[in-house]
Amino acid sequence: MKIIQSIGILLFLIGLAVFTAMPFLGNYTLTEELVLSSTKDIHQEKMAEVLAPMYGETYSSNFSFLSAYKVNFNEYNEALKAESKWDEVIWDDYSLPLAQTSLSSPVRDSPWLFFGLSIGLAVLGGLMYNLPKYRGEPEGIKNNGIFHSAMKNRGWMGMITGAYLILFYIILYWFPAYIVNQIWMVTPLSMLLSGNPASQWFLYGTIYTLAITVMGVRMFRKYRGNKYQQLRTASVMFFQTAFAFLIPEILVLLNQPYFDFKNIWPLDYDFFYDYQIDTFLSSGGVGMFMLIWGILLIVIGVPTFTYFFGKRWYCSWVCGCGGLAETLGDPYRQLSDKSVKAWKYERVIIHSVLVLAVVMTALTIVNYFSGFALLGNVTNQLHSIYGFAIGSVFAGVIGTGFYPFMGNRVWCRFGCPLAAYLGLVQRFKSRFRITTNGGQCISCGNCSTHCEMGIDVRWYAQRGQEIVRSSCVGCGVCSSVCPRGVLKLENGSTENRINEMPIIIGNDSIKINA
Repeated sequence: MKIIQSIGILLFLIGLAVFTAMPFLGNYTLTEELVLSSTKDIHQEKMAEVLAPMYGETYSSNFSFLSAYKVNFNEYNEALKAESKWDEVIWDDYSLPLAQTSLSSPVRDSPWLFFGLSIGLAVLGGLMYNLPKYRGEPEGIKNNGIFHSAMKNRGWMGMITGAYLILFYIILYWFPAYIVNQIWMVTPLSMLLSGNPASQWFLYGTIYTLAITVMGVRMFRKYRGNKYQQLRTASVMFFQTAFAFLIPEILVLLNQPYFDFKNIWPLDYDFFYDYQIDTFLSSGGVGMFMLIWGILLIVIGVPTFTYFFGKRWYCSWVCGCGGLAETLGDPYRQLSDKSVKAWKYERVIIHSVLVLAVVMTALTIVNYFSGFALLGNVTNQLHSIYGFAIGSVFAGVIGTGFYPFMGNRVWCRFGCPLAAYLGLVQRFKSRFRITTNGGQCISCGNCSTHCEMGIDVRWYAQRGQEIVRSSCVGCGVCSSVCPRGVLKLENGSTENRINEMPIIIGNDSIKINA
């Protein structure tokens, strides 16, 4: 079995190497026809003139091509800005469509081949490594050796992995023209599902979904014998594959708006943006259903489901961010900071993001119905700032890239406004809680080690206090790893929700109010 796993690691690394090398393949040749076909009607004539010095030149890499593009494009715009001719400045960035159309490479000629050599080999290698995992070992979730691992405890392998993820997210969000080969590689799949060429977001969705699937197999192996954890893993795999990846693409194929039915405001922060509302209203009955569905989830679905099941119904069973954290990010769950200081930062930061999302949305709705008569430009600027700082940097670069540095739930714990909303309901009006039996706690620390949300569960267990932290996503792993059955997930009556008579330690009764 170790031989199979070793081959799996080798195949994964080969696939990763091919994927990483793709940006360096191919040549770029720009013509006037390509410029005209890749730009908007209002910019075609001017862009054809601005980029004329590049015609007929063959660039051996996207770096040289994009460098030449930026020189010509920026020179034109900067001259206009210097003369304050703001209405003539071209604010659109055409680097990605121009790089796509002017590319000539083996990846564009044989996309399925390179898909198999990169993503295909990585998936096959991941499965070969994960399927034999834990074979011959007794059932039960273990943390043997995690603090001696170069990958799982901020060692050199973890640092390299984190740096690679951060670099990938930076390129994906702000420099997608450098990964046009990878985008061409998944274009046949995109055409099959939606009838449209791939974008960087389709590439990301493909990788995201496959990562959850492959690492989900690992979780099935890890959680063998624990039906609750296996069902939870199957749930996040299903919702990511069906609701977040396949259904939105198929909707586009059917000429309907792209829509993820499980994405909820304020995580889906642009749900009330003017272009979204206009899209819903102009799409007939289906669009109206999407709008009403989204609103009902916000005002009825979240409070109702959270009252009965806690925030785990979404964060641990449905959410794609949580799904990636629970699968790909699981090896890093023990890295979450359990200190009181981290908890204080967490509460301030995540609730600040929620307040910002609420204020931004309120201004957006008011402006929409008033014809953007109130703070119209300010609202647009706020959209841009929020999208960059929260939607991109926090949720993407930090949220996933920091797995090997700060644990797998950085975004969920510190930044997700929906998690904050769910947490407030859970903290004050929910039947869900984790009960403890301090008399049986042996202080082994398994519960705290495995808590991905930075909760020192052992502290509560030692004192017999129920865990009513708003950050708790109810994954139930703390209960699964407890050797004495001290912790239990319950959805009972809310009476006596918080134990005000904790076990006395020494001369004084010590408790903490979450």
